[in-house]
Amino acid sequence: MPTVLRIGPYRFFFYADERQEPPHIHIVAAEKEAKYWLLPLQRAWNDGFRSGELKEIEAIIAGNLNLLLEAWNDFFSGR
Repeated sequence: MPTVLRIGPYRFFFYADERQEPPHIHIVAAEKEAKYWLLPLQRAWNDGFRSGELKEIEAIIAGNLNLLLEAWNDFFSGR
């Protein structure tokens, strides 16, 4: 479960066994979790984050999209 980024209360990661899915990122904070597709940037699901938190998360993803995609591609290209 490689962690790609930590900002504030949010940890951005993906699961090592998800190569069969399109590029995406999971976000956790406390007992909340969400999943976002990266291309195009779109929320897949949300479990517990409030609307304002989701807007903040989306802004973080958009601002770090190249980093997240690079981490995804680097990790799964070697497997």
